[in-house]
Amino acid sequence: MLFKLKNVEYKLANQKILSKISFNINKGNHLLILGPSGSGKTTLLNLMTGLLRVSGGEVLFEDINFSSLLDKDLDDLRSKNFGLIFQKLHLINHLNVRQNIALAQNKFNSLDIEELIGDLGLSKKSNQMISNLSVGEAQRVAIARGIANKPKVIFADEPTSSLDDLNTQKVMELIFSQIKKTDSTLIVSTHDNRIKKYFSRLMEL
Repeated sequence: MLFKLKNVEYKLANQKILSKISFNINKGNHLLILGPSGSGKTTLLNLMTGLLRVSGGEVLFEDINFSSLLDKDLDDLRSKNFGLIFQKLHLINHLNVRQNIALAQNKFNSLDIEELIGDLGLSKKSNQMISNLSVGEAQRVAIARGIANKPKVIFADEPTSSLDDLNTQKVMELIFSQIKKTDSTLIVSTHDNRIKKYFSRLMEL
């Protein structure tokens, strides 16, 4: 089992954002977390990646309880096992495509950058600065960065919210084609109902 969440709660300034969330995720059991803005779906994703700490309950990854880890150990677990694709891409504009992807790599289990760039149709753009890319191209760089370490789990927060129907389809197909190669489990949080068809498992908040 990859993840086990038991009665997870999260409070911010004494306001309860999430309450009594419990579920399990096995390898390959891709999950879509769907809900409107303010429903807590991004918070849930951040708790599962260890970017936030629970106010109550437990988050376990491969039977490791996040609450038992120091911040440094949690950072190490995240870098070795998780890939992150953010709503705001967080790319570095003054670096080129190859350099942005290389920043996400570690020595443990990384994919070949040139092969990855080719897979995502960016070979002719590898030396281009991020600031010179289209929105769709930048999105592909963010996907490449998220899978560069062959993560066990890929988390994507609103990966299609700013895209039209055609590019939404392209991005989801790209993500799923890559997770087949990396044998990763995909967890997506979104309010975008258009991507429900890509998932057999759905959680609504």
